[in-house]
Amino acid sequence: MENLIHTHKTFEKVSFTDKKVNNREFEDCIFKNCDFSNSDFSNTTFMDCEFIDCNLSMTNLAGTSLKTVYFKNCKLLGIQFQSCTDFLFSVSFQDCVLDYSSFANKKMPKTKFNSCSMKEVSFIGTNLTNSVFENCNLDNAIFNDTQLAGVDFTTAQNFKIDPEFNPMKKAKFSIQGIVGLLDKYDIKIN
Repeated sequence: MENLIHTHKTFEKVSFTDKKVNNREFEDCIFKNCDFSNSDFSNTTFMDCEFIDCNLSMTNLAGTSLKTVYFKNCKLLGIQFQSCTDFLFSVSFQDCVLDYSSFANKKMPKTKFNSCSMKEVSFIGTNLTNSVFENCNLDNAIFNDTQLAGVDFTTAQNFKIDPEFNPMKKAKFSIQGIVGLLDKYDIKIN
């Protein structure tokens, strides 16, 4: 990883815990079973990359570009995605742990979250139009001034969303999910 530009490479079992990997470019790269926890990836670009079975918990992504990046079975605890560059920001998540992360003020329409743990994730001011939360645990996730038009929450669990503060025209919910929309009223539904 010493080079500044990496294309079409696979990195396996790399351990860069608590290290700096700043100002690098990775294009069409695959990262498998890597540990980047507590690392600093500031001002780095990832384009068309995949992270599989990796630990990126508490990684610093300030000024980092995530352009069509796929995360599968990754640990992403406490990641501040809002500090990433907005230009072409595009991510998707499968079987990931995103607990305590933040996507505040990100524009990320059509984002797919599939079978993810998203406890206490912040979506304040986020544009999630037409995104999908399939089988995701959204326990204590924060939705405030979040664009939720067309979002699919049909199989999501444990969310609490106030429709008065989050535009959600044509959003999809299951009958069981309606409880998460009425939580603030402290009513009982049988």
